[in-house]
Amino acid sequence: MVPFSAAALFVTLRVLLLSVSTSPVEAVPMTSSVTTHSKVASTSSPYWVANIQRQGTVAFGDASYKVFRNVQEYGATGDGTTDDTAAINSAITDGNRCGLGCDSSTVTPAIVYFPPGTYLVSAPIIQSYYSQFIGDAVTIPTIKASASFTGIAVIDSDPYTKGANWYTNQNNFYRQVRNFVIDITSMPATTGACIHWQVAQATSLQNIVFEMVQGGTNNKQEGIFMDNGSGGFYSDLVFNGGNYGMFVGNQQFTTRNLTFNNCNTAVYMNWNWVWNLKSITVNNCGVGVNMSNTPTNQTVGSVLVQDSKFVGTPKGIITAFSTTGNTPTTGNTLVIDNCDFTGSTDAIVSYTGETILAGGSVVSSWAQGHAYTTGDDGSASAATCASAAASASSTTIQGPLTAATKPAILMDDSNIFERSKPQYESIASSSFVSVKSAGAKGDGVSDDTAALQSAMNSLKSDQILYFDHGAYVVTSTVKVPSNIKMTGEIWPLIMASGTAFANQASPAPVFQVGQPGDTGAVEMSDLIFETKGPAPGAVMVEWNVAESSQGASGMWDVHMRIGGSAGTSLQSNTCAKNPNVTANYNANCEGAFLLLHVTTKATIYLENNWFWVADHELDLADHNQINIYNGRGILVESQGPVWMYGTSSEHSQLYNFEFANAQNVYAGVIQSETPYMQSNPTALNGGFTPSDTYFDPDFSSCNGDAGCEKAWGLRIFASSDILVYGAGLYSFFDNYDQTCLATESCQVNMVSIECSTAIYLWALSTKASTNMVTVDGTGVVNESDNMSNFCQTIALFEEA
Repeated sequence: MVPFSAAALFVTLRVLLLSVSTSPVEAVPMTSSVTTHSKVASTSSPYWVANIQRQGTVAFGDASYKVFRNVQEYGATGDGTTDDTAAINSAITDGNRCGLGCDSSTVTPAIVYFPPGTYLVSAPIIQSYYSQFIGDAVTIPTIKASASFTGIAVIDSDPYTKGANWYTNQNNFYRQVRNFVIDITSMPATTGACIHWQVAQATSLQNIVFEMVQGGTNNKQEGIFMDNGSGGFYSDLVFNGGNYGMFVGNQQFTTRNLTFNNCNTAVYMNWNWVWNLKSITVNNCGVGVNMSNTPTNQTVGSVLVQDSKFVGTPKGIITAFSTTGNTPTTGNTLVIDNCDFTGSTDAIVSYTGETILAGGSVVSSWAQGHAYTTGDDGSASAATCASAAASASSTTIQGPLTAATKPAILMDDSNIFERSKPQYESIASSSFVSVKSAGAKGDGVSDDTAALQSAMNSLKSDQILYFDHGAYVVTSTVKVPSNIKMTGEIWPLIMASGTAFANQASPAPVFQVGQPGDTGAVEMSDLIFETKGPAPGAVMVEWNVAESSQGASGMWDVHMRIGGSAGTSLQSNTCAKNPNVTANYNANCEGAFLLLHVTTKATIYLENNWFWVADHELDLADHNQINIYNGRGILVESQGPVWMYGTSSEHSQLYNFEFANAQNVYAGVIQSETPYMQSNPTALNGGFTPSDTYFDPDFSSCNGDAGCEKAWGLRIFASSDILVYGAGLYSFFDNYDQTCLATESCQVNMVSIECSTAIYLWALSTKASTNMVTVDGTGVVNESDNMSNFCQTIALFEEA
């Protein structure tokens, strides 16, 4: 995420957003004038969320705080005629939650559950920080805007008050909305939006239908209005009608399985750095994707459209890119991969109306922007490849490409495989086994290791392990069986602590998922892993299990947060930044050894995972920037398949993403940031010694250059068949100083490809790294040749 206190960058972004936003910004009423009613519709539902025993408590806040709230218990009727606005907002805000005037808080989480029904609202439902809105997944509820509705959107994630937002958009974390129909058809066609989704990491929308007025030249309705933000993910959405299905702008975003029916324009891309539209179906819309905003000074960095279909839609994609005189140089980069345009007259058309690519066919591979291929065949051995000569030829393209060979193991028919987060709609609440009922305390103090292990070992095959909200301290490795399903109540905390995780010379897993060689099905969702104090020997999750069937094992909405929040003892009162002194590191502010290790024989499906080493404080009042020293981000050694949708890894010392001796990996938009304190200290002086066992980079080619000895955003070593569809890898500081942004030189290198073949990086965006890509130690893609609207962007880098 872009740091909230980075003044120069924030100003740049704000100017950009003010210059490109064309959707109306309205003041939102903080409260509704309607009164709460006592009439309640039937709440009967077999959905386990409605019926499970609630034992969740906040470990580092008010123990009496109510984590779960049913809107009907606060007076919402769901009868379709009574105004439920005030009752719903009361359910959301109960308990002195983090709203207007609160930047962030992890100690007031809330699940707001909507039973079946139709909930009439006349003003926005305002989603407080750290909230999950969950509609009944068996009988989906409807939230319906009244004809007199006033406000920016039915659901508002970041309200405007006198032109300012409640929350800093780049830090608007930890939110979900799922299982709803949102209906604005009673409103005049000239106004209305279903969701104002101005968010950052650890956020998601899932299983939502957006009902809008269909047709009409004066139709101004929008399904999703997103004016800014710093990342996110959503899937399984249907947009019916409206002027725009989605009017969106955000730094980097992953979206998949979206259906647009009878929209004037399915997707209006207002601005971005990189956005992946995976598996979209556009039916009978005027335009599929319009990415041509401000064509003479383009605000859209790059868009990927993958495994998608356009039906009855005359114009598939509108773009402003030109092969000569493009401004900025690589703005409006576009990648098309396996898209069916048989239902479009024009697959791709310029903003002035000229046909760039005719419709009527399936396009296997097409791109516009800068493309690079290497002269290094990648055949050098691991021992010699660092000295092998490497070069890359570049071309400005706007046309077809030879399609990359996609490993069959990653595919589902002709598309890259994908799987939605399990919600267990057909599972009875009696099948969920509470870890608190099994003896775990979750109080952030007691050692819950034995209780968690016992609960896992005694779980029957038809049961699901349920982590009530709380903080579960783990002091030795928990061995997760190779066949288990587990989920949490709004991100309960699993906290590594103690001597077992204190020695980086002998690292140990906190959760060890399966044993090497195991095959099975492990599902994990809605959990957070942390450390309680320094844990420099902790591998937060070691993933050993291989899938028993395609996509059977994975993590959905599972995040890691190292420091920066209540209970971690790694906060601003201990780990404040220190840019004005020369410092190696503070041993009291060490994080973990490694966040996620996917081992050689393992397979994994990852979706919407944020592995964050905190750069600032979330709970203490100062919200200041902090120095946390974490060894490594994500290490994948798997031979595949590995799928990574919307995966972010930020602020680790040596690297954020590494694929070592890996193959058969798909990654749909990965995102990273270099630690803000580097190069004070450098990666080599940040408390973690490179280890050959873990294939760590040693930065020997840097020859002592501090600007070179910084964390790799992405390192690929001795690997093959790595397909990255979108990457945003950023460096914003040198020792908290942003002077380097003026020259785009906050560090020397960002992506390293070593001893590897069949590597494809589509829509790669880096920020302020002199070399965007190095191959076997040689810089082959220079940032100065690839300036986009904010980042530096290329359409393709291919290591054959």
